[in-house]
Amino acid sequence: MPRNFLIVFVALLLFSNCAKKGSPSGGPKDSIPPMIIRSDPENFTTDFSGDEIRIYFDEYIKLKDLQQNLIISPPLDYQPIITPLSTSKVLKIKILDTLKPNTTYSFNFGKSIVDNNEENEFDYYKYIFSTGSYIDSLTVKGKIADALLPQPDKRTTVMLYELTETFTDSIIYSEKPTYITTTKDSTQTFELTNLKEGNYLLIALQEETGNYTFEPKKDKIGFIDETVTTPTDSSYLISLFKEIPVYKIARPSQVAKNKIVFGFYGNADSLKISPISKLPEGFTSMVYWDPKVDSLNYYFKPAIDIEQTDTLLFLATNNLQIDTLAVRMRDLFADSLNISRLGSTNAIPRDTLKFQLNIPLISLNAERIKVTNKDSMQIPVTTWIDRRSNIASILFNKTDEQLYTIEILPNAFTDFFENTNDTLTYKMRTLEVSDYGELSMTLVNVKKYPIIVELVDSKYKVVASRYLTENTPLYFDYLDPDQYYFRIIYDDNLNKIWDTGNYLEKIQPEKVIYFSRQIDIRPNFFINETFTID
Repeated sequence: MPRNFLIVFVALLLFSNCAKKGSPSGGPKDSIPPMIIRSDPENFTTDFSGDEIRIYFDEYIKLKDLQQNLIISPPLDYQPIITPLSTSKVLKIKILDTLKPNTTYSFNFGKSIVDNNEENEFDYYKYIFSTGSYIDSLTVKGKIADALLPQPDKRTTVMLYELTETFTDSIIYSEKPTYITTTKDSTQTFELTNLKEGNYLLIALQEETGNYTFEPKKDKIGFIDETVTTPTDSSYLISLFKEIPVYKIARPSQVAKNKIVFGFYGNADSLKISPISKLPEGFTSMVYWDPKVDSLNYYFKPAIDIEQTDTLLFLATNNLQIDTLAVRMRDLFADSLNISRLGSTNAIPRDTLKFQLNIPLISLNAERIKVTNKDSMQIPVTTWIDRRSNIASILFNKTDEQLYTIEILPNAFTDFFENTNDTLTYKMRTLEVSDYGELSMTLVNVKKYPIIVELVDSKYKVVASRYLTENTPLYFDYLDPDQYYFRIIYDDNLNKIWDTGNYLEKIQPEKVIYFSRQIDIRPNFFINETFTID
């Protein structure tokens, strides 16, 4: 090997090894959040009179999800301009509002301030200043619960309204509060800080729009009955609930040749619809309720000749409220009969086969319905019609581990317009009893009766319910494998349902108490539990 070639080869080998040893490993990951060097004006400044704040950091920062995190208390009418929009070492707040005199303001940035590279959070940084000669320092603390669910499913806004001479209970519908904060993460705790001495209304809102005012159709609300006076050492528990809206009838609409839909808000249990226009001879009508969309479906015959009558007038009566409603009539197509099965193919022996119809059902002929099991044995059936919801039920005896064929022959269903069904065929299967779990529950120290007992699945759907007027051992069978909640409801007004609250009427929701943990139901498994109520 030539001498020169050997020298070059050794040099390349040494260079390769040196390069490999000296290659950077990247070092430890940065886990330190950004730090503030100084602020202008300084944090906790008094006699503040400017309109701009600058906060200087030791590294480049950015603002992440600022709108979801930033809480300004008291809230401003005009949102300030806050930068950077990308990255910078300076956070700027440009105030566009006229600030109130002798007021302490707090800008809580939550988890929005992060460093530019690793997004390390500068948690819950607060910038506080006062337009007066001192910083208010009082606090109000507490926790948020949900009146019906095990815990709130969203972040909650907590508010204080000062009880001044002009205060009215309706202020929460139109004006922003005096002070505001939000719950922290999953703890559902809150702390209102930098408050001045005074008397306040304490409420909580789970908002849809984030405008800091109560919208009953969208928001959940909770409130404290008594006046909150600062300073206070009390810790407050607020239960959120959804109000039943105040009843209001909506503008009706003709949606088919012989169908008008009357929508409404609130409690319309007593709603009656009566035509007051001149009607054709032999005019008749039927209605059924659609609880999914809060509406009443009004079917009529014969059809209206729009060349003679282009508008129908109705009286809508609900308790003491009477409304006159006009429906502009159009030349539309008539509905055809539609029959939809409710529920799934798999069932348990006590389940009922149900059908939802789109046109009011006049009759259901059990003799035109044939049910056979997997051995081709015919099973006797009975039928029932829920006319309020227009649901047809077919009832027959069922046993475990069986397959049923349901054949509905023509003319079994007859609707308001004398339409009938074609042949329909369905399957219904029952599983082995070992596919399900069982639960026994003993109640201890129930404070009063009656109570409603409910077993709720992981999606908060009630799967079993009991109404108890005295202490009775509880047993639940045919439970699908799942994580269940168990709860009791004190039925204070004896109406056998849970009642929500009402802010203006100062009514709190009926109390709901949950078992301390979820209950894991498994196939072919029996669980025995004791629920001691504190």
